[in-house]
Amino acid sequence: MESVGAMPKVSVIMPSYNTATLIAESLDSVFAQDYKDFEVIVINDGSPDTPELERVLEPYRDRIVYLKQENRRACGARNNGINQARGEYVAFLDSDDSWMPTYLRTQMGHLLKNPPLDMIYCDCQIYGGGPQSGKTFMQTCPSHGPVNFQSLLLEKCQVPISGTIVRRQSLIAAGGFDERLAMCDDYEMWLRLAHRGIRIAYHPSALARLRIGRPNSLSASKARMLSAFLTILTDVKACWHLSKEQKTLLNAKLEQVEALLDLERGKEFLKQNKFNLARTMLEQANSKLGRGKLKLTLFGLRFAPALTASAARGWDRFCLRFVG
Repeated sequence: MESVGAMPKVSVIMPSYNTATLIAESLDSVFAQDYKDFEVIVINDGSPDTPELERVLEPYRDRIVYLKQENRRACGARNNGINQARGEYVAFLDSDDSWMPTYLRTQMGHLLKNPPLDMIYCDCQIYGGGPQSGKTFMQTCPSHGPVNFQSLLLEKCQVPISGTIVRRQSLIAAGGFDERLAMCDDYEMWLRLAHRGIRIAYHPSALARLRIGRPNSLSASKARMLSAFLTILTDVKACWHLSKEQKTLLNAKLEQVEALLDLERGKEFLKQNKFNLARTMLEQANSKLGRGKLKLTLFGLRFAPALTASAARGWDRFCLRFVG
């Protein structure tokens, strides 16, 4: 790490909420970097595990900036970190994720060799359980072609926040993360940066490790995620200045997300044996998605709702076989 008082090139921003048992692994991965021109800012986002967190952080306190705040969710913690950061660049790392030792050197190498770039992201290894464990982020959430407003909107390019480094001034000029959003605030930020013309690139090296499967993680509910996504797209439609082509793409994406949200809500109602509500939601989804397996599920709801609901008890298997 840089000497005390020196201006670091990179500020590493780590929000913490209920990650006292995990954050040491994340911090160790930062201090193991073979690129040393950085500072580390840990933001305690009003976490209920504060006493344990501060015990874990004690051995690191002379090497980190430690901030405490009332709970403002990850977006508010990141904004606090950005405001306190001294680096030209900001590297985001969730406190349950970690980096490979060459992460900062490789990422900064791409940025410094390409001065027009404002943001870079890489691929990440996924671990922690679930069907995605053992894969890379780009295997499940690909990035293809240039990163711009259209490719982010259509999810042709998807950005893992713990694999991302951004020029700090670009974040400030964009107004920081939108703290009104409970979820998907990072997606909204990348979309907003791209809309402002910020230059973004990626590379396929898997230099970070993303932990999935924590039961209290924000990504635990697909319906909540889709609802947040829908809120963002609705706001973009209402408030952003878009070209005719962008508006057309946005309207199509809105219709798709609305259908997927109806699908998830229908699944939830079916699990609760609320057959009429399930059928209404799934019919709305089917009118836009037109999936054969979804039609089969609707047929089952008409003539054997209890049997159809029973099949949903093992839901992961059910949604793959009948609804997905």
